[in-house]
Amino acid sequence: MNSSNPFKDDTESVVSKCEEILKAHPGNRCCKYLKEYVTTDEFKGLSEADQAVLWKCVRTGIDNEDSGLGCYAMTTSDYSKFGGFFDKVIRDYHGDDTGAKKHETDWNTGDTDYDVKKLGQDELSMRVRVGRNLVGFNLPGAMDKAERVKFEQRMLSAFEKLKEAYGGEVYSLTPDFGDDGANPNLISDEKYNELVKAHVMFKDMDADPYLKSAGIASDWPFGRGCWQSDDKMRIIWFGEEDQLRIMCMKKGSNLLEVFTNLNAMLKTVESIEGIEFAKDSDYGYVTSCPSNLGTGMRASVHIKIPKLTSDGTDKKAKEVCKPLGLSVRGTGGEHTPIGADGTVDISPSSRLFIKESEIIGKLYEGIEKLMAIENGM
Repeated sequence: MNSSNPFKDDTESVVSKCEEILKAHPGNRCCKYLKEYVTTDEFKGLSEADQAVLWKCVRTGIDNEDSGLGCYAMTTSDYSKFGGFFDKVIRDYHGDDTGAKKHETDWNTGDTDYDVKKLGQDELSMRVRVGRNLVGFNLPGAMDKAERVKFEQRMLSAFEKLKEAYGGEVYSLTPDFGDDGANPNLISDEKYNELVKAHVMFKDMDADPYLKSAGIASDWPFGRGCWQSDDKMRIIWFGEEDQLRIMCMKKGSNLLEVFTNLNAMLKTVESIEGIEFAKDSDYGYVTSCPSNLGTGMRASVHIKIPKLTSDGTDKKAKEVCKPLGLSVRGTGGEHTPIGADGTVDISPSSRLFIKESEIIGKLYEGIEKLMAIENGM
């Protein structure tokens, strides 16, 4: 099934493949809803060109059978164009049984105090990030090399504006700008590895089979890099799973410090001429992966739970955290090991149909509940 559009001549084979995958991996939402979608009038009314785009959206779920979602949008309009498919995936994943919820953006935390010292914690490594994509560009899965480079060049003027506010440097992996000549921000492999180790830059995307199948990892390393502020607290990735990953990180105890700093930086970015973030009337901010729709936000801390990780893994921690609405990762992000001292990365799992202000509240509440379990062991 390597055709650019297997729906054109052999939809039955796609359905058969989905059914085969679901026998071993019933949690593959892509296969679950795709085999239903191809029977609908909406699908039958798609042009061959749109069918080819749909195949790009779902291919990673076919290639990677253990996927939980298994689909990515290729353009900012895909969530509406293929609404009969994506809406079911989205509401299943984000837990909307009503089928009617709409996302609402709200950063206002009022006068609530989210200082973890009240919970017996000292300084924690705190990070809040959001995924954003610009109107006028394809999402990363549909970009070719030329568009990736064009996007990076478009962002250079925005980074200059950010430098005026926060200083900093642009670190780029793009070998060159083609007809436009040398890349003044190109860094060495040594510098890149240093930034990855410091969790400032993202890892080699070409090694990720899920992103590779979706086309998101294509043309590596063209159009990839980041900007980091002088104080090292503010970072913007470009060319990863979303066009932009905008984040603030800091060691401290007040969760609102990184939360409010991020909000201020987002306002600065949005105020730059020509920068418009893609939004959907139902799903909020548009992201490549349906899991990040809405806020696009992941608010996390590194926290020590040596009792829950006494076997050297995060297995018990994940069992405990799931009912609390928390996701657990290693200290270097997804698919990385936990710290030798029992340090894990925890964050609220909700992204969509939840306000930004509620996410930071759930993180604070999650820390409190998790430490009660840890200390009670």
